[in-house]
Amino acid sequence: MNLRRNVLKTALLVAAVAPLGALLAPAAAAESKVQLMFVQSSESLKADDKTLRLVNASPQTIYFTDRPVRMAGHITMFDYMKEWTAAAGPNNFSKDPPNATLSVYEPGKDSNVLTVVEISQPVIEGRDLVYRYKVIEGKVPATGGATSLFIDWIGPGGGVGAGFHGVGAGGRGVGVR
Repeated sequence: MNLRRNVLKTALLVAAVAPLGALLAPAAAAESKVQLMFVQSSESLKADDKTLRLVNASPQTIYFTDRPVRMAGHITMFDYMKEWTAAAGPNNFSKDPPNATLSVYEPGKDSNVLTVVEISQPVIEGRDLVYRYKVIEGKVPATGGATSLFIDWIGPGGGVGAGFHGVGAGGRGVGVR
């Protein structure tokens, strides 16, 4: 539970600094072991027993890394969707679907509902992002308010290229400890 809280705090910090970013330089050899984690947010959630619908999802997906190289930023939904294809390299999400923690605000509850899922087959439908899912831990609510999806890492080889905007590309600066 503390790990989830720490991930949430980190994601909120990343969200605060992401607009300050600039285009990242191509990954250096030392950065080739970088593992990107992602955060997606939406105004609300609709779910059934097979699909999660992030309603009115943000058009930007936040990414961040942990040690040894700290970086954070955002990418367009189009670039994020490329990580699900063979074009993203051998470590793409289609071949190895990621686990994710779904955090859903439900009015009247003291804390967000947290559910661990494996996500797959993302589809953009208008302003919504729809995933197929399998529950790993917890229960997915049928509906909910503000929603964030914290997605496990991809890499090495995934991400950090053209289209990735952010801060802290392995040096001193905002987003780097």
